[in-house]
Amino acid sequence: MTRDQIDEKHRWALEHIFKTDEVWETEFNCVKSEYKKIGDFKGKLDSKSMLLEAFKFCDKMGKMIIKLYAYAHMKKDQDSSVDTYVSMMDRITSLYAGFSAESSYINSEIASLDENYLNNLIKDSDFSDYDYDLKEILRTKKHILSEKEEKILSQASVALRGTSNTFGMLNNVDLPLPVLKIGDEKEKLTFGKYSYYMTTGDQPTRKLVFEGLYGAYKSLINTFASLYGGSVKTDNFYATARGFNSALEQALHGEDIPKDVYNNLLKAVKKALPVMHDYMALRKKVLGVQNLWMYDMLVPIVEGMNVELEYDDAYELCKKGLIPLGKEYQDLLNMARDDRWIDVHETKGKRGGAYAFGVYGVHPYIMLNYSKTLNDVFTLSHELGHAMHSYYSAQTQPFAKENYKIFVAEVASTVNEVLLLKHMIKGAKNKSEKAYLLNYYLDMFRATLFRQSMFAEFEMMTHDMDKAGEPLTVGNLSDTYLKLNKKYYGTAVRHNDEIKYEWARIPHFYTSFYVYKYATGLTAAVNIAKRILEEPEFVDVYKDKFLKAGGHKPAYEILKDTGVDLAKTDSYEVAMNEFENTLEELKKLL
Repeated sequence: MTRDQIDEKHRWALEHIFKTDEVWETEFNCVKSEYKKIGDFKGKLDSKSMLLEAFKFCDKMGKMIIKLYAYAHMKKDQDSSVDTYVSMMDRITSLYAGFSAESSYINSEIASLDENYLNNLIKDSDFSDYDYDLKEILRTKKHILSEKEEKILSQASVALRGTSNTFGMLNNVDLPLPVLKIGDEKEKLTFGKYSYYMTTGDQPTRKLVFEGLYGAYKSLINTFASLYGGSVKTDNFYATARGFNSALEQALHGEDIPKDVYNNLLKAVKKALPVMHDYMALRKKVLGVQNLWMYDMLVPIVEGMNVELEYDDAYELCKKGLIPLGKEYQDLLNMARDDRWIDVHETKGKRGGAYAFGVYGVHPYIMLNYSKTLNDVFTLSHELGHAMHSYYSAQTQPFAKENYKIFVAEVASTVNEVLLLKHMIKGAKNKSEKAYLLNYYLDMFRATLFRQSMFAEFEMMTHDMDKAGEPLTVGNLSDTYLKLNKKYYGTAVRHNDEIKYEWARIPHFYTSFYVYKYATGLTAAVNIAKRILEEPEFVDVYKDKFLKAGGHKPAYEILKDTGVDLAKTDSYEVAMNEFENTLEELKKLL
C-alpha cells in the first residue's frame, strides 16, 4: 500500500512543523549560519548577563534544531526510499553534532565559576528557567573535565561508540539467517517470522525456528563477543576518565538515581523468583508439554482472543480504558486523533515498529504500523501515553525543563497499558477471554520486569568482570548468561544450549545500564495505575506532579512526588504482589 492510498485522517500532519521542504531548507540555512555564534560567549560566562544570553541562545538553537530534526526524521521514516529525506536527516544530524561540539565548553566554564556565585544565580528569578541546569552542573562538577578534555571526549565519542553502529549492521544486515523448511514450504527466516512462529504453531516448528535464529548468532559469536566486549571497555573507560568508581555509578549519576534503586530492584526480583518459577510450572502444565523449552515462552497458554479491530474501533477502546484519567485527558485523546498527530498504517518504504516524538512548540507525533491485532491496540495505548506525557510537559515547562529523563520515560506509556488491560479484564465476555488477558498481564511482568532485570544483572556482572581484568570471551559471556537464565526461569524450564547466546542479540546492551529502566518503569506504572483506580482524586496528583513535571528536577524525585519511592522496597512489593495475585486468579480460571 502506498501513502496516497491512505485516508488523510490516518496520516500525520508534518506540515504543522514546516509547511514545505523549502521552508525546512530556509530554517536549516538559518541555523547553519548562526549556530557558531555560541562561541561568542566563550570566556565571558562569569558575567551574569552573558551567561543568561548564552542560555537563551542555546534555547533558540535547540528549538530550531529539534523541529528540523523531527521533520527530517519523520519524513525519512514514512518512506526511507526517498533520497531527499535521507539526505536531510544526514545534514541535520551533522549540524546538531557541530553545535554540540561548539557549545561543549559551556558546562566546563560554568563549573569553573565560584560555587557561591552559582548558588546565588540559582536563586535569581532571571535564571528561573535554568536553575535546574545550574544545580546539575554543581552536582556533577567534580566529573566535568577541562574544556580541552571535554572536547577530546566529545570528538572521540564517534569512534569509541562505533561498536553500536557495527552491531546494528551485523545484526540487521549481515546476520546469515537461514532458509528453513516449514511444513511443505521453504522460508527465509526474518525477525518478523521468528516472532510469529514463537507465538504460534507446534513445538517442533518453534524448535526449528529457534535453533535457526540462534545458529545464525552462533556462527558469528566471536565477532559479537568482540563488539560487546569493546562496548563494555568503552563504558569503563568513560567512567574512569570522569572519576567514577564504576560504569554503573556513572550511569546512575547521569540521571541522579540512587544506587539503592538498582540494588532494590534486583533484590525484589530475586525474592519474587519463586512466583516466577510457579508461573513457569503453570505454563508447562497448561501447554501439556513433556518439556518446557525457552522457545515455548511466547506462545499463549490460553486460546487466543478473536481481536481484529479496525483502527478507529481500537482508538475508541483505548479511550474507554483511559476514562479514569478524566475528561481533560479524553479531550486530548480526541485532539491527537482529529489534529492528525498519528501516522497509522504500514506503507511501502515505511519504517517498522512504533514510537512517539515530542516536538516542542508544535505537538507530539506518533508513528504506528497498525495491523488490527491485540498487541497493536496496546501499542496504540502505550504510544498515546508517551505523547500525552510530552504534551503536558511542553505545555507546562519552559524549553530548558520540558524534556523528561529516560528513567521516567516508560512510566506514562505503561500506566496507559495497565489501565487498558484492567478495563478489558473487567469487561471480559467469558472465562476464556479473561484468562487470556490475565496471561497477557503475566507475560508483561515476565518480559518487562523479570527479563529486563536479568539483563540488568548481566550488564552489572560483565562490567565488573572487565574492570577486574577478566576477559569477556565467548565462554565467559555465554556461561554467565546461561547461569542467570536458569536462575530466573527455574527448574520447570529446560534451558536450551542456544539460549546462552541470547546476550549477542540484545541491542540495548550497547546503551549500558538502560534496560533496568523498563523494569522500574513497569513497577512505577503498576503502583500509579492502582492508585488511579482506587483513589480517583489521585489523578490530579498524577497529572500535576508527574505528567506536567517534564525534567524540572531529578526524575527519581518526580516519581517520589507520586508516592513511588524506588529506593525503598514498598513499591516493588506492590508490583510483585500484583504479579502473584494475577497468577492466582489465572490458576482459578484454568
